[in-house]
Amino acid sequence: MAAKLVVAGNWKMNMTASEGKALVDALKPLVADVCPCACTVIVCPPFTTLATVIEAAKGSNIHVGAQNVHWAANGAFTGEISAAMLKEAGVEYVIIGHSERRQYFGETDATVNARIKAALEAGLKPIVCIGETLEEREGGKTEAVLERQINEGLAGLEAASLADLILAYEPVWAIGTGRTATPEMAEDTQKAIRGFVAAQFGDAAAEAMTIQYGGSMKPENAAALCAQADINGGLIGGAALKAASFADLVKNAVAGNSEK
Repeated sequence: MAAKLVVAGNWKMNMTASEGKALVDALKPLVADVCPCACTVIVCPPFTTLATVIEAAKGSNIHVGAQNVHWAANGAFTGEISAAMLKEAGVEYVIIGHSERRQYFGETDATVNARIKAALEAGLKPIVCIGETLEEREGGKTEAVLERQINEGLAGLEAASLADLILAYEPVWAIGTGRTATPEMAEDTQKAIRGFVAAQFGDAAAEAMTIQYGGSMKPENAAALCAQADINGGLIGGAALKAASFADLVKNAVAGNSEK
């Protein structure tokens, strides 16, 4: 089974509820003709904006994800949100292990693993981020870092559960810097990632897994990136904060994917 194309917009710490509603209202007509069979379109607002965006997206082909989830079902974890809370709110997807969470908030492969399991148990679909820093890349450690993040982050999962899980490769050195790997460079790494998944879960699970690229994908390079065999969409930052640019990116990604 071929991997599905998925484009998800990570709004990060941007967009109040009213701003998020305005963005979704503007986005809906722009992506209305994007067939769900061709691409799954997701927006991931901050927690305080989720409820308004979920309501605004009803009846459209736009899905909604959260930006983080805690591993515990409940308890003394001030400021955290559980998977059950997200599920009841109407969230479908959740980003886990983003590089900014790892860098600023102490996320580790072990906590990523715990969050993934909690999300899956609640019926959420995790978008699991992996990626190397510039220092690791220049030190020739890219594949070793990614293999570790996959092996430890996905430890204890069954191959069947990967059907509800997306991997997002985000080279940390290319996030928000304007630096982007060439499509060929990105493909080489994405192919290696799929190989690591295959080694752990088998070829069938690896071939069916959506593996996004998250290194400064823009409307201008989305088609070339998504034309690569092992790139199945993107986890988008800045380009997702404006309806027109995000819609153009989605359509260009679909066009590129159709060339495979």
